[in-house]
Amino acid sequence: MAAEAPRFRPVHGWLVLDKPAGLSSAKAVAAVRRALGAEKAGHAGTLDPLATGVLPIALGEATKAVGYLTEAAKAYRFTVAWGEARDTDDAAGKVVETSAVRPSAEAIETVLPRFLGTIEQVPPAYSALKVGGKRAYKLARADQAPELAARRVRVDRLSLISAEPDQATFEVDCGKGFYVRSLARDLARALGTVGYVALLTRTRVGPFALEGAISLAKLDALGHSAAGSEHLLPVETALDDIPALALTESEADRLKRGQPVPIPRNDDRDVSRTFADGAVVCATAGGKLVAFTRVDGGMVRPVRVFNL
Repeated sequence: MAAEAPRFRPVHGWLVLDKPAGLSSAKAVAAVRRALGAEKAGHAGTLDPLATGVLPIALGEATKAVGYLTEAAKAYRFTVAWGEARDTDDAAGKVVETSAVRPSAEAIETVLPRFLGTIEQVPPAYSALKVGGKRAYKLARADQAPELAARRVRVDRLSLISAEPDQATFEVDCGKGFYVRSLARDLARALGTVGYVALLTRTRVGPFALEGAISLAKLDALGHSAAGSEHLLPVETALDDIPALALTESEADRLKRGQPVPIPRNDDRDVSRTFADGAVVCATAGGKLVAFTRVDGGMVRPVRVFNL
């Protein structure tokens, strides 16, 4: 007798997974979806298979907010191994260059300021960026390593945590599009040596931190139980820094039909002056998220409607 197909149900919210090493982000999403029996799931911010840590999993209506969360600030803890350059810039790659130079803690501290603020960074050859319609990593695997242009990225904090002769551990707070593997490569070059990322843990994505993450093993053990659902966070958790606008139920119904509504006024102030044209606002009604909206001439126009 054939095995019964798994049954899936509507599940809405965020689950903060502590992704284990050796698992791709796509497979991690599939595992969470199976564990919770969720109809729909996605992730915000890919983690390399060798990396561990915070992988926000969007379930159901939360998938509509994934695009917003990918813009959020992130934080990592990582270890750079000195003396070897690898084609992937991490431990998975082949050694392509060696160096006998081992930087001291003092030397490392001296170069760190070069990598703060808005900097130019060339992404790793083994990345998911597209070059001529093809993924860079596919070209690299075919010995056609692409020439990737430098991009502007933001680094808010870069700290040396510990230094040993053959490796050093750092913490970094950064913005969208930043590659820790590129940072490790460039740090090593600035120190007159070569290096690669030996260990990498993402500790934060926007409002989601490692301290609140659940392991896949624990989630599998809880499964579809109420205890498993207790780890779900509301859809709006990822949107805490977007201004909110409370509407009536009738105004919310108009938004859900794709119609704009005027920004409410009251006796005390003109609320419309709070929001500039073009601003993104979360419309709510009865305490529930209704839609992403954009302000346009005293009106809010629906961009993405939520069915919660």
